[in-house]
Amino acid sequence: MRLPGKIDLHMHSTASDGTDSPAVLLEGVRRAGLIAFSVTDHDSFAAGPVIRSMLRACDPPFIQGIEFSCKDEYGKYHILGYGFDDLNVRMRTMVEQGHERRMEKLQARLDFLASEFGFVFSEEEIKGLFALNNPGKPHIGNLMVSRGYASSKEQAITDYINKVKISADYFRPEEAIETILAASGVPVLAHPYFGSGDENLTDVELEERVERLLSFGLQGMEACYFGFPPKLLHGALALAEKHRLYVTAGSDYHGKNRLVGIGETALDELEECPEGLVRFLERFDAI
Repeated sequence: MRLPGKIDLHMHSTASDGTDSPAVLLEGVRRAGLIAFSVTDHDSFAAGPVIRSMLRACDPPFIQGIEFSCKDEYGKYHILGYGFDDLNVRMRTMVEQGHERRMEKLQARLDFLASEFGFVFSEEEIKGLFALNNPGKPHIGNLMVSRGYASSKEQAITDYINKVKISADYFRPEEAIETILAASGVPVLAHPYFGSGDENLTDVELEERVERLLSFGLQGMEACYFGFPPKLLHGALALAEKHRLYVTAGSDYHGKNRLVGIGETALDELEECPEGLVRFLERFDAI
């Protein structure tokens, strides 16, 4: 079957490192004509209740989402969670811990930029960063551009911010997966071939990773991801089918912080909707 429209199950708002507020993001969803969507902010589900409060009867189904940054001895991962109970104590505790770790990283990065490069910011600018829900590299990068310390956000991150070595703890992937399951949600491996966003895994490496995560309870894979060429798209779909995983599709939209539009998920490259995606949408009454 073919879907009657676009979906996007991986987007970010100002609750993490996106530039669109939840209200602006919802308007973008309406303009894009999505038939189902989710907002998956880093270590935060703050946008979810806001969006639910603004939904109209004619709006597409909204699925609560989140994205956890994880690391273990095998590498870095991003684990997406969908349809979870946001009142679950274990989930809320993990989100609070994620927020605290992001604030520790923010301070470490600011200290490094000041000591190594002499990049300083006003008290008001620093307070503004710490007032954000989950500030990340793009927020610092944009501030550096405004100060003239870098010519672009990308240059600020690559040439300066990424040079800091932070010893801050990460969640282990099993922690994220088990927490999502405990909150009655669906854990999904984000942009699988790209790891935490900037890797390039081989088919063998990805299968080993997926099989390891399956032992923790992984239930899905973001096989239809913006930026996946046909080879990676079909490789991920084949692996998902082999293990009967749910399939999701996401753009990883960040507003002005990333050159990708709402609904750009690589799903258009397929003649038929993946069976795993149909099952995922059916689980949440989104199709």
